[in-house]
Amino acid sequence: MTRTELAKQIYRVAHLTGEFLLRSGATSHEYFDKYLFEGRPELLMEIARQMEALIPEEVDALAGLEMGGIPVATLLSQVSGLPTLFVRKEAKSYGTCKLAEGGDIAGRRLVIVEDVVTSGGQILLSVKELREMGAEITDVLCVIDREAGGVEKLAAKGLTLHPLLTMSAIKGAVGA
Repeated sequence: MTRTELAKQIYRVAHLTGEFLLRSGATSHEYFDKYLFEGRPELLMEIARQMEALIPEEVDALAGLEMGGIPVATLLSQVSGLPTLFVRKEAKSYGTCKLAEGGDIAGRRLVIVEDVVTSGGQILLSVKELREMGAEITDVLCVIDREAGGVEKLAAKGLTLHPLLTMSAIKGAVGA
């Protein structure tokens, strides 16, 4: 499947119209319901296959952010052979009380995996905590960049965003 064909499939399956409040606080009249494409195994596998080429060299592990980044990171792990960490929005207050499950963080070079990026707010919060725990993080992978300032905000904190698709590429693929 070409990237344009993938963009069309994601649009067909996950594009919604209406009025939606985004995590960033902005309101949008369109929304990509990531769970609609993440819940389709054939589509999620194709996303992972195409995202594998975006993984920077010399990465020790993928770090999937709760909740939408976790299915993407899990399949990307299967395709790439890299281990996966599952990063919570906040550390559990019970059990192991960990922020990230699945392995050690200190001294490892991680790449953040997210589904849709708008402002990058949750990424910045998670990266700050992971860096405080000793992780080296310079890159973020995502399925869709909404092109709403995330690239710039992440760059200001030393992070490079590598989107599989941008909002404009998806719209261009479907002629919207």
